[in-house]
Amino acid sequence: MRALLSTYGSRGDVEPMVALAVRLREHGAEVLVCAPPDEEFAARLAGVGVPLVPVGRSARELTTAVTPPSSGDLPRRAAELIAGQFDAIIPAAEGCDVLVASGPMPAVAGARSVAEHLGIRSVHATFQQITLPALHRPPLPYQGRPFPPDVTDNRVLWELDAESIDALFGAALNANRASIGLPPVDHVRDYAIGDRPWLATDPVLDPWRGTRKTPDLDVVQTGAWILPDPRPLPPALAAFLDAGTPPVYVGFGSMPMRGSPDAAQVAIEAVRARGRRVLVARGWADLALIDDLDDCFVVGEVNHQALFGRVAAVVHHGGAGTTTTAAGAGAPQVVVPQSVDQPYWAGRVAELGIGAAHDGPTPTAESLSAALSTALAAETRARATAVAGTIRTDGATVAAQLLHDTICLEPIA
Repeated sequence: MRALLSTYGSRGDVEPMVALAVRLREHGAEVLVCAPPDEEFAARLAGVGVPLVPVGRSARELTTAVTPPSSGDLPRRAAELIAGQFDAIIPAAEGCDVLVASGPMPAVAGARSVAEHLGIRSVHATFQQITLPALHRPPLPYQGRPFPPDVTDNRVLWELDAESIDALFGAALNANRASIGLPPVDHVRDYAIGDRPWLATDPVLDPWRGTRKTPDLDVVQTGAWILPDPRPLPPALAAFLDAGTPPVYVGFGSMPMRGSPDAAQVAIEAVRARGRRVLVARGWADLALIDDLDDCFVVGEVNHQALFGRVAAVVHHGGAGTTTTAAGAGAPQVVVPQSVDQPYWAGRVAELGIGAAHDGPTPTAESLSAALSTALAAETRARATAVAGTIRTDGATVAAQLLHDTICLEPIA
């Protein structure tokens, strides 16, 4: 079996594909991953022996650009993304048996169009459920296209969501499809998601609540795609952890934290106000220490699976991967959501009683300290420990087996 895994986005979009690639290789598959050309992604894939097919521009450069994109930039950026998918995937997918597409809606639609053109199977996988239509919750509006304030019926809102996606991405998608002889797509969202999408999230953290009223959507929830990380903690970090009580970890992953230019100072002050030591992760926001006191330590890329079991709490942005890793380690969480699916994950952390959801993306020392009071409470730690025992670790294995069985055991019509 030969598989191409396609995604576009930050580390949280690439890492699950790394996990799936490794599990597919255990089945003897040849695997390629199509992802942004960032050096960290190439190095991560090279470390597990999987080639990177670069697509588009650097995800880090786009995310951390001094001037953030405006709502008017969205169709243009989507057009670039779709064109990049066609340019990169068409030659890479030749001879493949299956294509797994994830990432932003236009990237998925572009990748699945290539699979259609080449006559190979494809599946859409998502690492959060908020883009999947479900009548118990509303969709998220796209930048510059708010929903009418007087519309509250979720069915109508999902119809408006489909209209927004067609307006933003339809012309670019169909122009690229026409260039390779494919007919136009009437509804971009329905085409991208398909009838049987995969939800690669943990069923305890992110239970799929679709009902029979959810039209034509048969969701397969595999569990989150996470690999065991065997790397030891750096000696200096291990020494800091051993030198005192468990610190509070503060890191915002791939978020630039534009709305909080003093995020490190705010976080350190809030943690110190709780009498705790602080572990600051640089991330794409390039956080740094604010003084030379020995109660703080700064880290770069590090094994979160090993680290989160040794901290008092994890303060983070609410990415799916970080949320799941912290939950699996039994670490109480404070989620400071910045965008897209992160408010959803913040809500899930609060609902499960394994931490606190900060109100909004811009914390103050006072607001973050208040959230930490919940996360550091004994009952929160007890609940986080209990939930940790329910988090599945076999999601990538389940997904790889599904692909293997589909391709190797079912004849292609």
